[in-house]
Amino acid sequence: GQRAADRPRPAATAGARHLPHHGAARPALGARTGAGAGTLRGGAGDARVRRAPGFGAGSHFRGQPLPELDLGAVAPELVQSQFEITSYGDFELTDAIRPSFDLEVQPTQGFRHEVYVDEESKSEVPVVMASVSRQHLFPMFMQLIQELGETVDVVLETSHDHAINGHLDLYREHIDLPVLTSILWEYEDLLTNDGCTGIAVLNPAIPQEIQFDEHKLLIMYGEPLGKFEAMLENQGVSHDPGIRFITEAEHVHSSTRKYQEQFEDLRLRLGTCSDAEECREDDGYEECW
Repeated sequence: GQRAADRPRPAATAGARHLPHHGAARPALGARTGAGAGTLRGGAGDARVRRAPGFGAGSHFRGQPLPELDLGAVAPELVQSQFEITSYGDFELTDAIRPSFDLEVQPTQGFRHEVYVDEESKSEVPVVMASVSRQHLFPMFMQLIQELGETVDVVLETSHDHAINGHLDLYREHIDLPVLTSILWEYEDLLTNDGCTGIAVLNPAIPQEIQFDEHKLLIMYGEPLGKFEAMLENQGVSHDPGIRFITEAEHVHSSTRKYQEQFEDLRLRLGTCSDAEECREDDGYEECW
């Protein structure tokens, strides 16, 4: 099977489900193609890559598209040895993803500024992208989402199903942040270490959004973003305009059946629905059938 490209984009305003940021409708987290798509200014094209059983792979990079990466042609012991590397210097990796075998991009901690540009309206949204070492990663995400208000929307992203060319996005609107926070702490391992799971928490009324994507990058959309930058810097995540992220070269995703089962549990706990499902609100909770 194939998976679509790994360009970050905001989850908010998928179709009619969310109010537009700056008046521009944009696709959901993981909706990498179709109307309303946009790009990060300075980013470049994407390539599709083939997956070997048990692994996913993706590319997002500057310059010309990378050739397809066929994991089936890579010796299993080489793939295994890549996942046995757990850190580069002081930067600790999650279990979710590894850089390319030639280490074109070496993971490091830091953040930089980008601009999201909607392809249809040409509207621009400020973006902060951050790479955070494993020991601080999930707590940092949980701190960031506390700034979004008392009630938020959630988008879960899954690429566990190899039959899907890309990602499936699952939505839950209007959930109390304390309730969401409690649930997410129970799934810290899944959200941190599964290379086929991503999540976005947003408040369309502000509008601002925090993504914790399947590459385990933290991506903040909206304005102002200064408070988020200050929180990153307080945890030792410094501004580095020249930082390159793991998505900007070939890389390998990892997942397990255990994580796929945990994802299903999480989506049920949150009461999420996909675009293909009909949802209704019942006593404050959305139900799917």
